[in-house]
Amino acid sequence: MRLSALAATLILVAPLCAGDAAPAPAPETKPVESAAAPDAATLRKQVSYLYGTTLRKAVDGAVAQGELDAAEIMRGLQDAVAGTAAEIDPAKAQAMFETWQKMLEAKQNQGAEGALADNKAFLAENGKKPGIMTTASGLQYEVLSKGPADGKQPKATSQVRVHYTGTKRDGKVFDSSVQRNEPAEFPLDGVIKGWTEGLQLMREGDKFRFTIPSELAYGARGPGPIGPNAVLIFDVELIKVLN
Repeated sequence: MRLSALAATLILVAPLCAGDAAPAPAPETKPVESAAAPDAATLRKQVSYLYGTTLRKAVDGAVAQGELDAAEIMRGLQDAVAGTAAEIDPAKAQAMFETWQKMLEAKQNQGAEGALADNKAFLAENGKKPGIMTTASGLQYEVLSKGPADGKQPKATSQVRVHYTGTKRDGKVFDSSVQRNEPAEFPLDGVIKGWTEGLQLMREGDKFRFTIPSELAYGARGPGPIGPNAVLIFDVELIKVLN
């Protein structure tokens, strides 16, 4: 979570956007029960609730990334509620935000450059493993199990239902429909390139493991726990081609 996204959250009552479409819906917060057409008072409460959950996500992400100090955030909130917060000139505050943002970007870019070289070596070694196939784009895949030979095969514009678990190279899970016990559905032309290409190699019932180079995933704009220039590994089961 970059500080600019956090700053935007403090100003706008809107969910944060991660950039490119994610491979599948991220875990949802507790749903807000609402009628089809809520009145103004009810809608105000619902939007206020969403504002709070969005802000919490932004703050948690920034703290986890080491960009902000949790204790100082709480101190600032407490002082603001108590009316004892220090008054800072708006121009000075803006300059502070911009300077800190530049420092974060420089740090991120430095780490991203090193990641690209490391990714290349990792993918070269991974591609030598038995059962690993590499496509012309650089996508690597392994067939874990096969479904029926006559199972439907999706096209780039197909809507699909899948179960998946996404991990980084260190094995840390960053997203999983399996853990949520809820299959994901999405159009193949609305996800990362590695998924659009990879799912078209499968038939209903197949289980594949995809190792996706960063350029076929999120590149330097990897959101949240993914981070910049990350190689992503997905175990995917194609349950059904929906159209």
